[in-house]
Order: sequence, then C-alpha cells, then structure tokens
Amino acid sequence: MGSDLKEKVRAVLSIDLSMIDAFKFSTDLDVRINDINYGGHLGNDRYLSLFHEARLRYLKQFCCSELDIGDQTSLIMSQAHIDFKAQAFWGDRLTVFVRIAQITPIKFRMEYLIVSSEDHAKQVASGYTVLAGFDYRNQQVKKLPVRFIQDIQQFEQTEPKKD
Repeated sequence: MGSDLKEKVRAVLSIDLSMIDAFKFSTDLDVRINDINYGGHLGNDRYLSLFHEARLRYLKQFCCSELDIGDQTSLIMSQAHIDFKAQAFWGDRLTVFVRIAQITPIKFRMEYLIVSSEDHAKQVASGYTVLAGFDYRNQQVKKLPVRFIQDIQQFEQTEPKKD
C-alpha cells in the first residue's frame, strides 16, 4: 500500500500505521446497479457480498477457494460483523483491504476495510467474518489443513492462537 494511502486511511481510522501495514492484500470492486437499494445507495446486505468477493480473491492467491483449502476441507462462516461508516453509490469504485488477523487450528478471523478508491480518506465500512474448517460431506467442523495455516502465517506474519 502506498504511503499516501496509508496516511489518509490512518487519519480516518485514528489507528497507528502498524495497523494499516497489517493489510497486505487489497482489491478494487465496483458498486453495481443491482447493489443499490431503495435509498439510492449501496444496500447493507451487499456489504457481505463485497466481503465475499474480496475473500475469494484473497484465497485465490493461495490457490484456494471456500470449497477447497486443501485436505478435502472447505470453509463455513460462523460470524459476520459490519460497521457502516459512509454511503457508496452506483458506479463508485471501492478498495477492499483484507487480512487474516487471527488463526487457530479450527477457525480464523478475516478482517475487511472498505474505502473509496478515488478518495482513500473516505472509509465506507469495516468488519470481519469468522470462518471455520468444515467437511460438507459429513456435516461437521474440521481442522484447517496445516499447510493452509502455514501459508497464511507466512503471508500475514501472524502467530497461531489456541482454540
């Protein structure tokens, strides 16, 4: 992330630069017409869709998907949280920063920061999801593959937490 962007986002969030540096992945997404609600702005339900698309792009860099993170393990969402900060409108381009902040042998917390791509000082939303390893065939929680955990820890430079 460029230093100007980091400074602008840091000013808006009132967090230190080390927090901004923790986001090593970002992607740009456009607000589409079907994302707009009766209020004329991005619908609250669509934020989870933005999180979802950004999450898939994040996982793709590890040659993973939500259906396959290795060792016949998929992912299932157990929690979602969104903090709405500003409206977004049709045609807006948004930058979604993504990181895995905590990872355990069973689950991880993925954090998101959405800002305007044209005005990085404008924070649109932030939030997180918690995803767990899951075996859809047997309908049960499953440990995350060791290789997946290692790849995430290496990329994010995080230490494992105990469940």
